[in-house]
Amino acid sequence: MDNQTSSGTLYIVATPVGNLEDITFRAVKVLEQVDLIAAEDTRHSKKLLSHYGIQTKLISCHEHNEANKTPQIITHLKNGLNIALISDAGTPTISDPGYKLVTAVAGEKIHVIPIPGCSAAIAGLSVSGLPTDSFLFLGFLPKKQQKQRHALEALKKQPPTLIFYE
Repeated sequence: MDNQTSSGTLYIVATPVGNLEDITFRAVKVLEQVDLIAAEDTRHSKKLLSHYGIQTKLISCHEHNEANKTPQIITHLKNGLNIALISDAGTPTISDPGYKLVTAVAGEKIHVIPIPGCSAAIAGLSVSGLPTDSFLFLGFLPKKQQKQRHALEALKKQPPTLIFYE
């Protein structure tokens, strides 16, 4: 890891969506070389790390503890540690935890680097047969059926292809 300042770097690392082999070489390298990995679910992430022989220390950072973990992670970064943030599948902050952490880290002027990878939304769109020249990703629909109907009704006349997570 190459640091230009005394602070560490937060890497936002995309993880596989369904197939452990759908990870980039760069992501594996970063996960091997950082000082710490902040994971949405450490039990789930251990499967991925074990598959690639990665022994980097894990801490949890998920939607229920992100607000409490953020100051601790920022302290580690300010002390020069490099940290990777991963979610269970896909890219942290994209319909996954991490937004609050990234916002706070960026607010502290600490370097944040994306390590892109697999995207379920784009993978699904690529095989859907729907137009791909213009699309709108909207994450998850509301859980309650009436709210889902209302949201879909409001979007019915949108011209681009609409993408949702289920």
